[in-house]
Amino acid sequence: MSSNLLETERVERPADAHAREDVRHAAMRPVLETPRWWWPAVLVLGAVVVLGIVAWMVQVADGLGTAGYSDGAFWAIYEANLVAFIGVSYGGAVVSAILRLTHAGWRAPLTRIAEATALVTLPIGMLFIIPHLGSPQKIWELVWPPYWNLSSPILWDFFAVSTYLLATIVFFYLPLVPDAAIVLDRLGDAPANRRVRVRRTLYRALLGRFGGTPRERAALNGSIGLVAIMIIPMAVSVHSVLSFAFSSSSRPGYMETIFPVYFVVAALYSGVALVVLVIAASRRLFHLEAFIVPRHFVRLGFVMIAFGAAYLYLTFTEYLVDGYSGTTGAAAWVYQDIAGRYWIPFWFYFVAAGVVPLVIMAVRRFRTTSGVVVASTLVVLALWVKRLVIVIPPATEPLVQSPLAKGGVLAGNWGSYHFTWVPISITVAATAAIPLLLLIVFRFVPILPMAEMEEMDDELVGASSREVA
Repeated sequence: MSSNLLETERVERPADAHAREDVRHAAMRPVLETPRWWWPAVLVLGAVVVLGIVAWMVQVADGLGTAGYSDGAFWAIYEANLVAFIGVSYGGAVVSAILRLTHAGWRAPLTRIAEATALVTLPIGMLFIIPHLGSPQKIWELVWPPYWNLSSPILWDFFAVSTYLLATIVFFYLPLVPDAAIVLDRLGDAPANRRVRVRRTLYRALLGRFGGTPRERAALNGSIGLVAIMIIPMAVSVHSVLSFAFSSSSRPGYMETIFPVYFVVAALYSGVALVVLVIAASRRLFHLEAFIVPRHFVRLGFVMIAFGAAYLYLTFTEYLVDGYSGTTGAAAWVYQDIAGRYWIPFWFYFVAAGVVPLVIMAVRRFRTTSGVVVASTLVVLALWVKRLVIVIPPATEPLVQSPLAKGGVLAGNWGSYHFTWVPISITVAATAAIPLLLLIVFRFVPILPMAEMEEMDDELVGASSREVA
């Protein structure tokens, strides 16, 4: 390890952050203390979630027509939400896995937050399959073998996402094991009220028989590394299978061989952006400025922009090939996206998620914590809009084109989708459920990986000693 790298690590991890007591106090603060804003935030977010549940109950009673669906627009916001919410969950898990496998020394304060983000967003995304199916009893066709349709991409996507959810839970749990002993030790000094007793019981169960011996630590680190290796191709395969529900259809705009790669890159792009937003909010709300510093945001911003540049290239490739081909169906939806009825959301995506983040990260003056947060906010919002642009135009395109229609075959007799309060309420409720679940998770789980940060500090001190020697 060079002296320059050691100096970089010292800049990123201030002197007060090296004190174990400071790390443990900051990590345990959300568990042991209740900020004044916590209950109002939980109540407001909970009310939004309840409104979404009420909207879904209205849809169950009155049908998908209340959500704006029709024969002219058979897929729309729920399918876009399914892709978007499952996609952002990959950012936390994959980024954490990559940073662990590359032994990035700056990763430690970020991994717990990133993995928690993946843990809560994935099941929220999976739940969109329920309003998508229309009737909730149809969920049995996914979980009960006599109803399985093995030729359906939806079924295989359900299997893939369920497997990935299990891997995400394991990936979140394993680094938590060595922290359990530290938490139990700190809870021993806390007043023995009901909340403390519940947490003691929880962490005794999490700790199990782990004793923290060097052999056990080595085995645990090996297990974490193995899951990190597995979770990357698993995430790639899951979102690839999700794209098959579109690309295996016969409709122009869906029948794209580029979709598996396209969906995976979009998931990673928006996922890293969401991780940046969650880390920024956690840093501010839980006072983690001594451990999460501006350089963390800049580095995550560069990771995000790498995926963004790849996504822009894939977008250009898709539209160039379909538009240049000149076939009626492909040319029709490309025209509608770029210059037709969907031009506003398309160009909003292009500017907000393509041009602006690249400019922010390219210009040193804008490459700050605030700049990266602004870029990430635009990416998350614009990539959701882009999912709508992917889903709605082909779903509203008529399969039978009339050359007599006004505007010729490029106009045709297109259907339309109109947003109603039902899907808007469900979408907002799902969005509110992300911070709500994170606030609940960090009431029970240390927000910083204490054992990992202490271990990396010990390694840094040892490396510094060897460098001096």
